[in-house]
Amino acid sequence: MSHKARRTYRSLLLSAVFGPVLLATGAAAEGLTEQQQFARSIYQELVEINTTTATGDTQKAAEAMGARLRAAGFSDEDVHVFSPAPHKGDLVARLHGSGARKPILLVAHIDVVPALREDWSFDPFKLTEQDGYFYGRGSSDDKFMAASFVTNLIRYKKEGYKPDRDIIVALETDEETGDSNAVGIQWLIKNHRDLIDAEFALNEGGGVGLKNGKAIRNSVQTSEKVSTGYKLTVKDRGGHSSLPRKDNAIYRLAEGLVRLSNYDFPLNLNETTRIYFAKTAEIESKQNADDIRAILAPQPDPAALARLSANPGYNAQLRTTCVATMLQGGHALNALPQVATAGVNCRVLPGESIEGVQAQIERVLADKQIEVSGGSAKPSPPSPLNEEIMGSIEKLSKEFWPDAAVVPVMSTGATDGLFLRNAGIPTYGHSGLGSDVDDNRNHGKDERVLVKSFYEGQEYLYRLVKVLAGGKS
Repeated sequence: MSHKARRTYRSLLLSAVFGPVLLATGAAAEGLTEQQQFARSIYQELVEINTTTATGDTQKAAEAMGARLRAAGFSDEDVHVFSPAPHKGDLVARLHGSGARKPILLVAHIDVVPALREDWSFDPFKLTEQDGYFYGRGSSDDKFMAASFVTNLIRYKKEGYKPDRDIIVALETDEETGDSNAVGIQWLIKNHRDLIDAEFALNEGGGVGLKNGKAIRNSVQTSEKVSTGYKLTVKDRGGHSSLPRKDNAIYRLAEGLVRLSNYDFPLNLNETTRIYFAKTAEIESKQNADDIRAILAPQPDPAALARLSANPGYNAQLRTTCVATMLQGGHALNALPQVATAGVNCRVLPGESIEGVQAQIERVLADKQIEVSGGSAKPSPPSPLNEEIMGSIEKLSKEFWPDAAVVPVMSTGATDGLFLRNAGIPTYGHSGLGSDVDDNRNHGKDERVLVKSFYEGQEYLYRLVKVLAGGKS
């Protein structure tokens, strides 16, 4: 290739990589570095691709990020875009290191939950910057991490960074449905385990908690509950409503549900939740702090446990929970019900069996005519509190948020860390993204991210991965 041709090729390549930065110029990008503008352009591109799980196109998003990486110099051998089903896409990209250590895996999902324009103050599929926030569906969950990982991988490439281990980025689909059709992380594990195999993974699940604008904690999700559903069914012969009987399918089911509503599963703390509560006691009010220390004692105080259990957030950390979420019964206004059913959603602690939870539900219902069915799920083991990982997070976190405590947490919701942990890849939910602890809009109206937190979190992840991957630029 001639010198002129090489210059032309280089110009085209730089245009492909940095051309979209122009989208971020203007008032919204004033004062940003070139790197920040580039990060914003990738973020904008991802948010503005509708990747709603049921009707959107994650294949388009995966292909767009693949194009970004290839334009930055990654080879086809190191950038793989898969489409396990129509409009479903996964991406796996790799920056090669020296191979001295096993790879690190950076995971983010690119699908989002539905968002209706009429429900929002803005178009949910346009990145809107206003009043110090980025608004858009997926702006937090989870396109911040997806955009950051792609941006940072390109940045490492530009720097000529040579880590001690390969850095793998996996963007996957259908996390929001628990990968129910196995086209996301489960598909990658089953069909391309060699491409994503790693010593450990970073994933969503833990962020920086802000209170009145001040960082109070930096969470590391090391375990999570597993969601499982049960169907409660009562059947009866029915009859004419003019001849009511005390034995009524709806009444029988309702009485069982009331017994279930009054039941609390036993207190069951694990390594993660014990440390979580111990650190939380340091920043809580006196009464809550005293109660927390009382339940951490060898003989937990029942009164303290009852007071803490009244807080839904704490209650979900203390025990397995089950709650009725659906109800249906009868077939006509003038007929006695022949069938009444209820749906019960349980969030089961790591280490507790699904079968054991079902058996306990049946004991609490105390009625053999209430049939309990369902309950298929596989809890995942907690990831170990690895000293190297936690120590690196502790040290770097102090540079960004000096007063924030690093706190291991257990998610009461669900992430794809479940599948990775069950596949033998320890997974740590840790984003570095700051958000108000009293204003969580994920899955809700006007989902948003602080502009300051976006750039701060993106830089934090850039530095954290370098610390964990080692090597030299």
